[in-house]
Amino acid sequence: MQAAQQLLEQGDGGQVRMSDIAKAAKISRQGLYLHFATRAELLVALTRWMDEVNDVDRRLAASRQARDGETRLAAFVEAWGNYIPMIHGVGRALMAMSDSDAEAAAAWAERMQAVRHGCAAAVAALKDQGVLRDGLSEERATDLFWTLMSVRNWEQLRQGCGWTQADYVVEMQRLARAALVELP
Repeated sequence: MQAAQQLLEQGDGGQVRMSDIAKAAKISRQGLYLHFATRAELLVALTRWMDEVNDVDRRLAASRQARDGETRLAAFVEAWGNYIPMIHGVGRALMAMSDSDAEAAAAWAERMQAVRHGCAAAVAALKDQGVLRDGLSEERATDLFWTLMSVRNWEQLRQGCGWTQADYVVEMQRLARAALVELP
């Protein structure tokens, strides 16, 4: 997994082949295929391994345990917003490869669906609390929140505009609240 992560983080990730990963891991290509039948399987496993190594469950605990929707929303923005820099290198590579590589696209889509699930849970908590903005369905609110929390938006604000990580989190919390919560 470390070899795959390092190769993907170099440059734009390029078209990293199973043979490249095997060589970097100092194992045979056949040995790698014994563990992962396809490259897609390896890429999905890599994103899950990164979640495990970076203890994503601990990072999401405050959001999952929040007593109300607004707290859950803010905690999710903080957790995911601060996790993006940790997975950005692999994410950037998978996004770059997605247009021409179905396996990379599948791995990235699987990861983003997990993020969407977290967004949907925060939106459901807002609805349960009775503070989801009037006129927004749960599905539309989830779409909006998921888009706000995209890696591309993080890249634009952090790298393109030079925002600090702390500023990014605070402003995304404000923006998510303004977009999703019925304000008094």
